[in-house]
Order: sequence, then C-alpha cells, then structure tokens
Amino acid sequence: MLLVSLTLPLTMITSCGQQDRVRSNSVPPSGNPPVKTEAITESNGTTWVPLKLVAQSLGLRLQENRDSANLGYGDVMFTVQPSQRHAISFGQPIALPQAPVRENGQLYMTIDAVSALLQTKAKIDTRTGKLSFDRITPAGSNMPPQTGTSRYGVLSVADQQDEMVAYAKQFLGVPYEFGAAPYEQSKAFDCSSFTRHVFKKFGQDLPRLARDQAKEGVPVTRDQLQVGDLIFFTVPGRFQSDKIPGHVGIYVGDGKFIHTWGEPGVQISPLDSGYWSTVILSMRRVR
Repeated sequence: MLLVSLTLPLTMITSCGQQDRVRSNSVPPSGNPPVKTEAITESNGTTWVPLKLVAQSLGLRLQENRDSANLGYGDVMFTVQPSQRHAISFGQPIALPQAPVRENGQLYMTIDAVSALLQTKAKIDTRTGKLSFDRITPAGSNMPPQTGTSRYGVLSVADQQDEMVAYAKQFLGVPYEFGAAPYEQSKAFDCSSFTRHVFKKFGQDLPRLARDQAKEGVPVTRDQLQVGDLIFFTVPGRFQSDKIPGHVGIYVGDGKFIHTWGEPGVQISPLDSGYWSTVILSMRRVR
C-alpha cells in the first residue's frame, strides 16, 4: 500500500469544561498521555487515522498489543484487530469497511472504519488536524432499561449487603487495569470486572460491561439508595444524551461508593461531592 504522510497536529476534544472538572476534582483523566501522531493519506485520497488520535480525541483509554486494541472509558467498549475487518462495538460484533493496518509502529484506521466502529460520523480537518465526531448512538442504546426483577431471578444479595461491602473492601488498593482479565488471572480489575467479581461472590452473575450491567435489576433514586446498589456514571459529551454508562461502582453507605479507576486502583470516593457527583447517570438495585 503506497502511503503519503500528512502531518496533523493533535487536537484534544473534550466536552464543555470536562478537562477542567477532572483536574480540579483530582480524578485521573480517562485517556492516554498525549503523543505525537500523524494521519496518513494514500495517493487515492483515503486518510488513515492513528487509533491513538481517536482515543485521545474522545478522552478514552487505549490498550494495544500485537493482536488487538481495546478502547473504552472505565471498561472496554470497542475492540479491533490488525488486518481484520471483524471488530467489537459496544459489546456487539460488527464488520468494518476496511481492516485496520499497522504503519510506523502504530495502528491506523480509515475514517469510514472509525465511523463504523463508533457508530457515528467521524471527520478530520486536514488543514487543522482536528478530529471530530457526531454524537455516538450505538444500536439499541435507546431501548429503555429493564424493570422488575433481574433476569437471573431472586438472589441472596438482598440479605447480605453488609457482607458484600466488607468483601469489596478487601480489594482496596488492588491495581486498576483497563480491560482486565478475570481477577484470578490478572490480580487486577477495571470498573465493571470489579463489580462483576463482587456480585458473583453473592450469587449474581452480572454482564461484563458497565453499559450492560446498567440494564439489570430495577432503578432507584438517590434517596432510595441502599448499601450494595450499583451506581452508573456518564461520559459527558461522548454519547447521545449522555445515556451510555462509562463507569460503575457499588454504594457502601454514608454517601460513599467503592470502585476502581486509575491510581490507586480500588478505592472509596464521595458520591455527593467532587467530580463523580457531577456525572451520575443512574442507580440500580440488583437482587
């Protein structure tokens, strides 16, 4: 493939005030450290964009290895493979119009492939280097959350909230790892693998991703919140109507929740003040 390099300055795209709020409330940023990136344009005019630029423009984490790359906020939302059109978007398999390629030590995707992966329109201004997106609207995201009892039936969680919190606190300080394998293998968690691990101990088999966990159980309000309830947080400005959960934690009482996010790994944070209080999306009771 004959490629002509076109240098484009990296432009961070954040929602209104998002970057300042994160910094002022001491919440680690979700993305990766800025790196020098450049798009590549073929002689036929097709532009290939580094996946690192996509991640940074949306404030998402990027995890790359030789065989695959994962993108997401608190957990993995998208997965692609070099030279493969098969990909995962919001937990569902899709086919990309063009397969990602490796060039100059980086993984690149066409603008059309990025649009298909994110289920939105991606655009790049070749003059300024600005990468922009329409609001992301994953298929099925407008479906209302499930109500009533969990599809897993009546579970023992309801009678063991205090035991659940005590068990979750045993993992304080366990490292955060984006896209973590099961704890038994990785000795680490991301946000949804942590909640899944804790709930499994008490008979509840939650889905792997935060956005799917948010469909379990029944909704509750802040004044109804009980120990052991799940709390979901939005990723402001990334997804349609900010309704796609990007982070999840477990309420432990006294206005606090336990979760994992960057350093120092599993931690307890205030729910009603600081950064997390500004991005609460929903609360669910799974019993």
